[in-house]
Amino acid sequence: MKTIALTSTLLIALLVIYGFRTKNVQVKTEEGILFFTGTWQQALDKAKNENKVIFLDAFASWCGPCKMMKHKTFTDKGVADFYNKNFVNVAIDMEKGEGPALAEKYGVDSYPSLIYIKADGKAMGKVVGYHKAKDFLEIGEQARKLSIIK
Repeated sequence: MKTIALTSTLLIALLVIYGFRTKNVQVKTEEGILFFTGTWQQALDKAKNENKVIFLDAFASWCGPCKMMKHKTFTDKGVADFYNKNFVNVAIDMEKGEGPALAEKYGVDSYPSLIYIKADGKAMGKVVGYHKAKDFLEIGEQARKLSIIK
């Protein structure tokens, strides 16, 4: 009985120590587009302050093509470099939090909806569905050109 109690105490102590040690370890995540994590109003303010257009990835958690965009297209180095430089990138689940109101405002009726929005909140353009990196980069370049012209 003493052996079981001693072993249990030692095991718990090791788990506690190990648990505290791993909190400081940085875990490498997928690289790619860096998405802003504040509120929608904060994203609009950031776009205005940085004189950029917002790229909104309007997705749903159950959407297969959305997941493909996240893991294939958004992680492409060329796509990430271009979007991180030229846009305030925001990804919002359209079924949670601010999502339903934004879905209504921007006419989101299929996923993914990839929307380019001026800092004043007016949509410049929208494309839907899965896009490979090369196509998505071309779409972003067109949106950037439109934002410079207007």
